[in-house]
Amino acid sequence: MTTVDPQTAPPALPAPPVFEARGAGRTPGSGAPGPRTPAGARSGAAPMPGTLPPDPRGPHTGEGGNGEAASDEAAAKPVRRRPGGDPVKALLHRHRELCERAVDPLEIAAGLEAHGITDRTAARFRHRDVFSLAEELYARSPRGEHPAARPGRAPAGAPAFRGFGYALLPGALAFGAAAVDPAWAGPVAVAVTVAALVWPGRAAGGRFPYAAHLLAAALVAGAAHRHGAALAVGLALSVAPGHLVAAAFAAGARARLGGSRALEDFADRARPLLVAAAAVFTAAAAGAAALAGTALPVAVPLALLLFLTRLLLRHGAHRGPVGAALALALIPVPAAAIAAAAGLLLHAVLALSRASAHARP
Repeated sequence: MTTVDPQTAPPALPAPPVFEARGAGRTPGSGAPGPRTPAGARSGAAPMPGTLPPDPRGPHTGEGGNGEAASDEAAAKPVRRRPGGDPVKALLHRHRELCERAVDPLEIAAGLEAHGITDRTAARFRHRDVFSLAEELYARSPRGEHPAARPGRAPAGAPAFRGFGYALLPGALAFGAAAVDPAWAGPVAVAVTVAALVWPGRAAGGRFPYAAHLLAAALVAGAAHRHGAALAVGLALSVAPGHLVAAAFAAGARARLGGSRALEDFADRARPLLVAAAAVFTAAAAGAAALAGTALPVAVPLALLLFLTRLLLRHGAHRGPVGAALALALIPVPAAAIAAAAGLLLHAVLALSRASAHARP
């Protein structure tokens, strides 16, 4: 047996490195290759020893996943954004007829308030108040040719003179009937008073469209029967100042509507105007009653009640409170007419301080 000198023996070669088999397809201590990585997952360079090759299933997020590849893939896809909605367009479609027929933005503001839209609701449509929302709706709505109308101006020309002439007729006819035959003064005065003072130019709908007029006719006829024909003549004379005061109130309310920027602002400015109109008419009715020679405590409350009835029906108020006040005044007690007039005045202050009460018919 040959003995090898350790000093003269060649040095031993180092052992080959052992690769870990996590994902590399090798098992420790074996030289068998594992499954090949697909060509589509290669990046062009072999993985460094000790690193993980790309997952054949593609990039995914999660525990132990390749988050950067997932974020690159998400960034490559186009981001789909939901288009921003236009709430005003939906409102315009819902109130299309109102917006197309309006002659100015104030008509739209009054119509929106009648449908329950307030300044707080307008904030959901990105507007500070109903008037600002109405201006945008008016600008965006198509419309045909409409006659120009400026808010705050009283009607001028032939219609205004014709209306004032109609208001003068009841007193003239009552005086003429009294001069020809005093027995006809009462019936004529009742008829013309109801027709001129109570008959509205525009009224709200209802199941009984003429109930208020019938109640007013019964009220005037009953009062004339109890207190004499002079009372009916005094009521007929109050028709002309009632027409003038109602026209002045309508013009003043339109002017305040044009200068307001919020519904509450308009209400605060319209209530004193109505109280002033009622006070002016009460003074005029007292003068008419004195001219006719009838008792003021009886004639003035009835005249104010009829004036408020005409004013409310003219501005499209509901007939329920009006009919209740007229029915209360039918009670043959002097205090009944006073209570009915006071209650209807309170209702008128609330109802006629709304912008929707002053929209043109």
